[in-house]
Amino acid sequence: MATTLAAEPSSRPPFIKKLARRLEVRMILLAIAIAACLSILSPYFLTHSNIFNMLDQSVVIGIIAVGMTFVILTGGIDLSVGSVAGLTGIILGLAVQQMPIVPAIAVAVAAGAFIGLLSGLLINVFGLAAFVVTLGVMAIARSLAYIFSGQTAISNIPDSMQNIVYTSVFGIPSNVLFLLVLYALAWAYLTYTKGGRTIYAVGSNKEAARAAGLNTLFYSVLPYVLASALSAVAVTFSIAQLLSADPLMGNALELDAIAAVVIGGASLYGGRGSMIGTLIGVFIMVMIRNGLNLMGVSPFWQGTAIGTIIIVALLAERLVSSRVNR
Repeated sequence: MATTLAAEPSSRPPFIKKLARRLEVRMILLAIAIAACLSILSPYFLTHSNIFNMLDQSVVIGIIAVGMTFVILTGGIDLSVGSVAGLTGIILGLAVQQMPIVPAIAVAVAAGAFIGLLSGLLINVFGLAAFVVTLGVMAIARSLAYIFSGQTAISNIPDSMQNIVYTSVFGIPSNVLFLLVLYALAWAYLTYTKGGRTIYAVGSNKEAARAAGLNTLFYSVLPYVLASALSAVAVTFSIAQLLSADPLMGNALELDAIAAVVIGGASLYGGRGSMIGTLIGVFIMVMIRNGLNLMGVSPFWQGTAIGTIIIVALLAERLVSSRVNR
């Protein structure tokens, strides 16, 4: 009896071990470690102005990463989000010449959602590979962006559009507040709704989810619609800042979004990941880029540095995760 009683406490992991098993906690610690290192390397890193600058830089990639998280959770991939951002940005730039700002934004977002719907249907109804379909859409969207824009930037954007970015709410820039609210809503959806649980189920085992009576087709297409629609939302903030729509907008954003989601702990095989992890992954990406700029690292070397840091961080996380789980 004494042996049994003595064994019971040891069978329960301590509070620290429970925290260590949470991926989000480990990612927060990693982000703090990176911030500490960068603050030592550059005295300007943790200044008030630079912190707000990093938050501002997180908005576009952060919004696109939300949609990418949904796609990756289902075991898919979307390589077209950067080009869709460029195309919908041009559509928005043309639309504001003909109608008020809010309807113009709605047209751009609807165009993005329609592109995502086509991609989702081709992948999930016709059984085409997500990599191939979204790669094709990426090429088409970038080509159409050049055609619609006449191969030049659209610069006569109404000045009032800057209010989307430069308005503050309780001292928080409106674009940053939008980002945080978007992540809160996405987190709540994935955590507390049947749709969110279905998305995880589709990524874990699509056939089992279908056998359980879940609407796997709808929840397999929905992430692609969200990813493309949010690409249009993200580029709206870029246009509002620059007052210009360029066909090159969104170039390579799909790679940053995928990297942020994966750094945040999502599995490319689907079924594992979280919005909190993705948000931390976005902040880590932005911190690294910002820190390298502050240290005067050549843009030609930044890709090498960022890629190395990402690989090392992911490898360390996998090793720590395996050890904690054991």
